[in-house]
Amino acid sequence: MTATAVVVVAGIAAVIVTVVGSGTNPNATGFTPTGSTPAQDAVQITTAFLQAWQTGDLGQAARYTNHPAVAQSALAGYSKELGLRKLKATAQASTVAAAGTSSAGTPRESVGYAINATVSAPDGAKTLSGAWKYSASLVAYQLPKSSLWYIAWVPDVLAPNLTASTHLAAVMVAPQVASVNDASGNELSSYNDPGLTTIAGLLQSKAPPGRGSPGLYVEIQTASNHLVQNSQAVVIPPTNIPALNTTINAQAEAAARSAVGQHGSSSMVVIQPSTGNILAIANNDGFNDFALTAKVAPGSTMKVITSTALINAGVLTASTGVACPQAYTVQGITYHNDNNESEPASTPFITDFAQSCNNAFTTQWPHLSGALARTAKDYYGLDQDWDIGIAGASASYFNAPASASGSELAEEAFGQGELTASPLAMASVAATVDAGAFRQPILLSGTKQVTATALPASTDTQLKEMMQAVVTSGTAAPIGFGPGIYAKTGTADVQGEEQPNSWLIAFDPAQNVAVACLVLNSGYGAQVAGPEVKSFLGGF
Repeated sequence: MTATAVVVVAGIAAVIVTVVGSGTNPNATGFTPTGSTPAQDAVQITTAFLQAWQTGDLGQAARYTNHPAVAQSALAGYSKELGLRKLKATAQASTVAAAGTSSAGTPRESVGYAINATVSAPDGAKTLSGAWKYSASLVAYQLPKSSLWYIAWVPDVLAPNLTASTHLAAVMVAPQVASVNDASGNELSSYNDPGLTTIAGLLQSKAPPGRGSPGLYVEIQTASNHLVQNSQAVVIPPTNIPALNTTINAQAEAAARSAVGQHGSSSMVVIQPSTGNILAIANNDGFNDFALTAKVAPGSTMKVITSTALINAGVLTASTGVACPQAYTVQGITYHNDNNESEPASTPFITDFAQSCNNAFTTQWPHLSGALARTAKDYYGLDQDWDIGIAGASASYFNAPASASGSELAEEAFGQGELTASPLAMASVAATVDAGAFRQPILLSGTKQVTATALPASTDTQLKEMMQAVVTSGTAAPIGFGPGIYAKTGTADVQGEEQPNSWLIAFDPAQNVAVACLVLNSGYGAQVAGPEVKSFLGGF
């Protein structure tokens, strides 16, 4: 069904031939015409075949062919694959042409016919339907030493270019987007970022729901349901979109791109806490898009969620004294603090948090059974699929096993073990603390957002105090953010890598931004990711 093979029929001068004769056929197959010429006989059997087909009597239509079983199966497949609702088929007497003779000298005639088929395909809860018009032809022949005529069955009797290994299908075609831009109208591809380029490609090939309108095509497919190239016929053209603006902010994107340029294997996501709008996605890791696709341990940035679970449960407050022993053993596994540091039992939890002393968190594992994963989902909207606006690309950007217990839970309490996270997820964690409530990150305004329970006011206040202490007196103090920034450093050791992954999450209420930075195999969070976040905040 190439452009030359599929003909959209408009105003065809069709001749409907009435079958003349007794109207009965004593034979199980074939047809006895009453014409005075082979051409008339060929048109009569073609008309009988088409009438049976369009009335749904596929068995009778198949019996007019020389391969009834194969023909009936093909006719049924035609109806099913096209979502056929109505069929009008008309033989065209003017197209009859001799197709040679059999070895016994009996005639063979080629007869053209016109099809007007109402086809359909599902579009979510609705169904698209439209008229597909085309012309085809078949060969009818007389059986030697008999008055019976048959249609020579071949796959393209149904439609041009069909073979024994292909079939027709009616398919819904999503509208496409000509240009995918940032919020100011600049094309995303102009930033030369692998993540943004991928997003632009996905949105161009399939517009988001509610934008434009889908079309309906008929195409030839292989036995494995793959498109045969150049075989599509347009039934209803899609309404495409000339331009689609995302939430990417030009100034934020430029600042983020500059920041991640400091180190290789670096990625950053920036979110507007009040709305969930994604303002920047930046990657400096070749063709990788780790800003969205990374699945690595979040390190000590996870302590924000751990602290939320503990404070919500009433286990402790920011001012509660919590010891951080130099070593702590759970189920035979001993955890050591970095550089063998320790804190006495009188140490306020806010100090443990600010200094990121791991064993102040491992020791809390008995209070976290089921609560860690539940808190991540219930208050931070994590561990479930998010649709950020990329059609067909819903994904979970964070995973915390709900079944974690014992040593695994102790390890997850400070951000390692089987936990995985992306910068997108951890930027959202920072944004949630800033706003006091989760706003699912989105790239397109109007995208339906997953919801979560707002943080209790007291919990949120304490988290803010703790994240500010990280900046003023804790692990992020050497970075020089200043008192208006709230942050949490993260360092995640990865087996087999020379250096740990470097994390830092932060938010700046004055600028209404939250940011997460991940630099793979690079070092401490404060030393590598931290300066990149500072660069972004200064440039934005």
